[in-house]
Amino acid sequence: MQFINKTSLDRIFYYFVFTEFVSVIGKSTITIREAPMALHFERAELSARRAKTVARLEAAGLDGLLMFRQESMFYLTGYDTFGYVFFQCLYLGADGRIALITRAPDLRQAQHTSDIEDIRIWVDGPDVNPALQLRDMLAEFGCGGKKLGVEYDAYGLTAANGKKLDAALDGFCTLTDASRLVSELRVVKSPAELDCIRTAASLADDAWDAALETVHAGAFEGDILAAMQGAIFKGGGDYPGNEFIIGAGRDALLCRYFTGRKHLADTDQITLEWAGAYRHYHAAMMRTIPIGKATSRHVEMHKVATDAMIACRDALKPGEPIGKVFDAYARVCDAGGMKAHRLNACGYSMGTTFAPNWMDWPMFYHGNPVIAEPGMVYFLHMILMDSESGIAMCPGHSVIVTETGNEAISRHQLDLVTR
Repeated sequence: MQFINKTSLDRIFYYFVFTEFVSVIGKSTITIREAPMALHFERAELSARRAKTVARLEAAGLDGLLMFRQESMFYLTGYDTFGYVFFQCLYLGADGRIALITRAPDLRQAQHTSDIEDIRIWVDGPDVNPALQLRDMLAEFGCGGKKLGVEYDAYGLTAANGKKLDAALDGFCTLTDASRLVSELRVVKSPAELDCIRTAASLADDAWDAALETVHAGAFEGDILAAMQGAIFKGGGDYPGNEFIIGAGRDALLCRYFTGRKHLADTDQITLEWAGAYRHYHAAMMRTIPIGKATSRHVEMHKVATDAMIACRDALKPGEPIGKVFDAYARVCDAGGMKAHRLNACGYSMGTTFAPNWMDWPMFYHGNPVIAEPGMVYFLHMILMDSESGIAMCPGHSVIVTETGNEAISRHQLDLVTR
């Protein structure tokens, strides 16, 4: 029998094998057959991603990486869970060795959704510190005295757990922030990933079609949300990384979700921001719809916003820093008299992201030096919000950077639509 991992019996009584899981607690033994894995990418692609990550580790002078970003875990192994709300860590060594430490509910999750073979479980308890068990695992791998990168900038590593991590590894090894190491690889998508992005974009279009059938005077916002998310589910899509944004009246000037639903007035406006999600890959869209009729201010703001979109897409091309995209947005908006109504960013990368949001690195803002490359995917939002008049106009869609420029992946134009 070949073991994936055997922990010391004085710590945890769990054995993980390729074909079965045997849990030995006292005199009881339970055997559960492993289900087929649900990998969404070829094993060769996952292996190639890990090889590129190892090359980055070597270039950075790191002996290993401690990952707490669920995005990194999914990207490198296929591991799919929301268990990152608890302490869990995926280790990748410069020698290519990979191991996961997590809680018992995610054992089968990791077995079924990933190609990880070495899975360690920490057991809940009032005084349990899983960071100490992580240290024991790292000691087993010969990491004592080595230099390890850490994804400190991760929703999966709270400040409290980060302090436990630092304390547990203090004097054992050297830690350095490597939060962007995998993110910088993830930002350029493979052909297989772009297929997922295109499917997500099609689902986002389906959601927009559903919104257009549902938005009208007197419509209930809850019905609009149900129709949009339902269209994505019917198309085989996922929950998005964050809630759909919806707001009518003066709430159309908000760009965050908030609780509380209402009905649309006879003369109104509604702003929607949503994303199609497929295999956790996202493609976002955004629109403001005047209800009853569009005011002259709606028309004016729409003209400036769509002109800004054209300028931004002209600026988004391979070899150029993406900060130029924001500069184009600001230039057109300011020239159109909308400086007070624009934001200080105009979009961000799209990819495989997990809750609490679908925003990925990097973002369009002034001076961002990241160079655009073919295979990058971005959401461009031309948000204008006039608090004085109470009018909003927020057209947006996602694009793929190509060899010569970029390609919009929505089948819908940015025409001003009224209902």
